Amino acid sequence: MTNPLGSQQRPLRAAMIGSGPSGFYAAENLLHTKDMQVQVDMFEKLPAPFGLVRYGVAPDHPKIKNVTKIYEKVAEQKGFQFLGNVEVGRNISVDELRQFYDVIIFATGAEKDRKLGILGEDLPGCHTATEFVGWYNGHPDFREEIFDLSQPIVAIIGQGNVALDVARILGKSVDELKNTDIARHALEALAESKVKEIHIFGRRGPAQAAFTPVEIREFAEFADCNCIVKPQDLELNESSRKELEDPDNAVRKKNYEILLQLSQKKHEPKKRQIIFHFLKSPVEICGAKHLDKIIFEKNILVGNPGEQKARGSGEREEIRCDLLFKSVGYRGIPIKGLPFHDQWGIIPNQHGRVADSEQIYSGLYAVGWIKRGPTGVIGTNKPDAEETVKMIMEDLPHLRPCKTPDTEALKKLLQRYEIRVVSFADWKKIDAAEIERGKESGKPREKFVKVSGMLGAI
Repeated sequence: MTNPLGSQQRPLRAAMIGSGPSGFYAAENLLHTKDMQVQVDMFEKLPAPFGLVRYGVAPDHPKIKNVTKIYEKVAEQKGFQFLGNVEVGRNISVDELRQFYDVIIFATGAEKDRKLGILGEDLPGCHTATEFVGWYNGHPDFREEIFDLSQPIVAIIGQGNVALDVARILGKSVDELKNTDIARHALEALAESKVKEIHIFGRRGPAQAAFTPVEIREFAEFADCNCIVKPQDLELNESSRKELEDPDNAVRKKNYEILLQLSQKKHEPKKRQIIFHFLKSPVEICGAKHLDKIIFEKNILVGNPGEQKARGSGEREEIRCDLLFKSVGYRGIPIKGLPFHDQWGIIPNQHGRVADSEQIYSGLYAVGWIKRGPTGVIGTNKPDAEETVKMIMEDLPHLRPCKTPDTEALKKLLQRYEIRVVSFADWKKIDAAEIERGKESGKPREKFVKVSGMLGAI
């Protein structure tokens, strides 16, 4: 009789693809499953772990990054291994991984920006928020991006927290950023910035804005940048008023109260200004060889409270600008060997079990944004991970054990492919080197912005 999966003699072997919050919460959940022996091997395409906590959280929000201390404790547990610098789907296929693991859990997030779907959005001068965020956070994939900060007027389309991050980094002075972990190349470019006006556009009203109170509250406190909210833009229709009266909408009610305070603020002259616009949708981006202006349609809200949609009024206006950042949501990217829901930008699944309309893919699971789409905050990934792990436990008696339950055999295969696998101990060396590099300029760290630099620090 063979030993059952999860027993002392035959631990359940799980490959976690992605090392962001959802990956670490799922790993923690698996490792803490009662009366179960589990080996979790976490794969990450970069030598550095932590995903969006490292490369997505804005540098001037260091407290949010403290969550990595929890992830480090997970990484130190018996039964956990980190395999960095390995891109699943490129360096090794999903089919090859199945030889070494009983279950594979995809925690690959939503790496790609959604498109606006309008004429001119690919003109030079148009960028995605992901490119800019990756650039100022030192992500190796975005190190070589160039943003023309010599232009005075910038437009940001979208009113979520990432849109506000972009506006804040553009609006803050170098003195407000220099002691953060912002990438050196970004700080140097921002020091030369000639940006004067930053316009933030949302297609719905102030009662539906998707940012959080913590984010919007900061806009009253910039050293050399005013935040402009026009009182007339805060007038609400009946449905919006009812939405804010709903106890479940406490966050948006708080947003609206802060916007009211900002609209009443008296302003001293400052170097820059951030201007909020509501009920406006871009319909065309214009320019001969470069972004020159954006045409917007003014919207009205229609529908019952909680179900309102923005509908074009037919009235149009334009804004001249030279630089645009699109921040209208994110989507995952397909992985060879897996189904993919192109419209939703996720791996189709049933509560975490990878499944399409024809079948459930036994032994394959999804967690986080690639499972549910880009919603929620870092903590939202915890219950999401619990749900997926629950599915794995339910499926356990029916799972087919892998042929080669041996991580060392996998590493030998990667070695044959000339892949330099980075362990968690290796990452700690990179981490220590970055902290040391930051000391000379009074920063918490100076990130390596190239993979070669990270590997060189090991």
